[in-house]
Amino acid sequence: MTQGNRTKSQTLIAMDGLKQLIFSGELPAGSDHLETELAERLGMSRTPVREATLMLAGQGLLDVRPRKGVRILSLSVADMDEIYELLTELESLAARRAADAGYPNSALKKLAASIQDMEKALHKGDREKWAQADEDFHTELVRLGGNSRVISIIANFNNQVRRARAMTLYIRPLPEKSNADHRAVLEAIAVGDSESAFRIHHEHRSNARKMLVELLHKHGLKHV
Repeated sequence: MTQGNRTKSQTLIAMDGLKQLIFSGELPAGSDHLETELAERLGMSRTPVREATLMLAGQGLLDVRPRKGVRILSLSVADMDEIYELLTELESLAARRAADAGYPNSALKKLAASIQDMEKALHKGDREKWAQADEDFHTELVRLGGNSRVISIIANFNNQVRRARAMTLYIRPLPEKSNADHRAVLEAIAVGDSESAFRIHHEHRSNARKMLVELLHKHGLKHV
């Protein structure tokens, strides 16, 4: 492995570590941290941590301030409402395009597997595994939509969505309706019913948006 590849690998490790600290609340929104502190927390040198903070700044998770370290950024309820509004439209478009693509069942195995994983996790009461499988479903759905720009736009908001999910995962109702919606979308895609795929997913995402905003308001979580 070349020096450049090693540095890139360490940067990605630092990114994952910092995101975990942010999503867990160990680095809360609005808090300030020096590079040396973050490097010590992660047990790494400052170079990959510095590069990781610059990349996370581009994703809207923190702000890098020269000679002052970083500040963990917050997202308001209004921010999340706008993000989910965008996701609703773009993911529904992806569902329609996936249905129009005429994929064989073999190409839908990953989407089906994520639904099975969600159902297994729900049966066991494991909300974290359910959340991971839910993310896998939405990522695969967008990929099947086949629009590279939609994929890129949605990827820019993934970290913000993960943060909101982490804040509400244990205060939301059990996501049984969500699993049923996902299976209905898969079935519509499998038979090429693009209008049903769009409609079902649009309603699913709209309901998720409404629930998220209500939960954040109800529990006084004005920022995430």
